[in-house]
Amino acid sequence: MDVLTAIQSRRAIKNFDPEFVMPETDVHTILELATLAPTAFNIQNWRFVVVSDPELRKEIRAASWDQSQVTDASLFIILCADLHSWEKEPERYWKNADQPVRDFIVPAIRAYYENKPQVMRDEAMRSCGIAAQTIMLAANSLGYGACPMDGFNFDAVGKLIHLPEDHVVAMYVAIGKGIKDPWPRGGQLPMDEVVIRDRF
Repeated sequence: MDVLTAIQSRRAIKNFDPEFVMPETDVHTILELATLAPTAFNIQNWRFVVVSDPELRKEIRAASWDQSQVTDASLFIILCADLHSWEKEPERYWKNADQPVRDFIVPAIRAYYENKPQVMRDEAMRSCGIAAQTIMLAANSLGYGACPMDGFNFDAVGKLIHLPEDHVVAMYVAIGKGIKDPWPRGGQLPMDEVVIRDRF
């Protein structure tokens, strides 16, 4: 499937076949493509918690308004972010760059994030949002349905997955074999309402 078709045909799938088992090669492909999603300064702050344990999935579902996607999806990913990835050996994010690039970028990373908790959190959410869209388009191109999700108790889910203190939960993406057509598109706003030229 080409990229334009993947974007145009992507929908939030709410009902998955709970018996369908996704081939491990497809799981690997989706996760590998997720790691190519862009992040500021290439800090790769996203963390993909792949929940396979059926009992843990049930507990997460209970903390997620009993949404069936949590237990029925073939691949269930909790997108989290390491708020302090910027200071954890940042040289490794640019190890393949020429020395002048490394000398410029690596100190700039610290200058951008240090003592700026809101910037760290904002960047975490941006990174996870971009990664989620990458995951959904990859899944769609492989013939799977996917659903982005944020209807859950963030604190409860963090406890269930033993989220480290310097991490945050951003959202879920549930992926699998859809068994029900999505609702018709609710209606897109006109371009002239959402596209602003130069200034509001």
